[in-house]
Amino acid sequence: MVLLALVGVVQQMAGVLLVQRFAAAATPPPAATPPVSILKPLCGVEPLTELALESFFLIEYPDFQLVFGVQNAADPVLEIIAMLRARYPLRDVALVVDSALHGSNRKVSNLINMLPAARHELLVMSDADIHVPPHFLHRVVAALEAPGVGLVTTLYTALPGTAHLATLMGANQINYMFLPGALLARALGRQDCLGVTMALTKKTLAQVGGLAAVANHLADDQMLGRLVVRQGYKLTLAQVIPATTVPEANFKALFRHELRWARTIRALVPIPYAASVLQISLFWALLAVVFTHGAWYGWALFLAVLISRYAAARRIDKALKLARVGDAWLFLLRDLCSLVIYVYSFIGDRVDWRGQMMRADTGRLPPN
Repeated sequence: MVLLALVGVVQQMAGVLLVQRFAAAATPPPAATPPVSILKPLCGVEPLTELALESFFLIEYPDFQLVFGVQNAADPVLEIIAMLRARYPLRDVALVVDSALHGSNRKVSNLINMLPAARHELLVMSDADIHVPPHFLHRVVAALEAPGVGLVTTLYTALPGTAHLATLMGANQINYMFLPGALLARALGRQDCLGVTMALTKKTLAQVGGLAAVANHLADDQMLGRLVVRQGYKLTLAQVIPATTVPEANFKALFRHELRWARTIRALVPIPYAASVLQISLFWALLAVVFTHGAWYGWALFLAVLISRYAAARRIDKALKLARVGDAWLFLLRDLCSLVIYVYSFIGDRVDWRGQMMRADTGRLPPN
């Protein structure tokens, strides 16, 4: 148990070093600034929706178009779009309202409906709950113009949308587990595409079969990334980290959301996911206390692991200039919750995505 607890601590510290290195990396501007169409598929209103969408109106870039899409003409998010268009009348904005479905993934169906409205060759697809800095497009375009790159994605941090404890736990997971873990996975050779940002050209998208190729997959982002890599292109990270809203205002919603993530990842990369239980270091440290019958060295290990987790979180906060999400005690509650979700992820493969039940598939590519 001691060894298993230390494995999680080592992984965490390695991830922290990668976060610090990423944050300190040089960010040269792009050699050119071609026009860009940003596609924003929308569905409903959550905490901070207006703030997130407004951040795209505030992007500083010479020429870009915003394309918003909804599938329901009565969607309340349309009121926010109308308000933002009135607030920023000089922005190039297109709105698509189309209920047509092209597969089991409604988000991809929305994107397919929106694509004809995109006027530019360079596309950036971004989730509705993402908050970006003004230099967002400069960093994305700079990454995409690198030799051999076919698809650009971004990491992300968490922005709590409510003051509920469940929201803080969700943000804690993203900032202190997902973020360093994603960089560590990439350092070990994985090329994951994260759906918060997917930037590529229309030509590349056509080469992989268009959005229709991922319309029946839950993990459309991972499928798109795998298809692009199979064409011989690189999948790279832009040197920018936007934030995603954590909207869950109760533990039931948080459990449902994180279970969807867990079952999706288990289906896509089963072996790394199975090994991810080692990251739940406080669980193993607590087991060490039990198996040592409460001996002082068992408690010393537990306290050392807790302090190391808290110190690692503070280093991430400092590197990325983040607000603290949770005190030291929250890491114990967070790990216990993560353990429950980990166990439940192996009991079935169905997930709830905005009220739609879908099956987590393996993301296996069809033959060429």
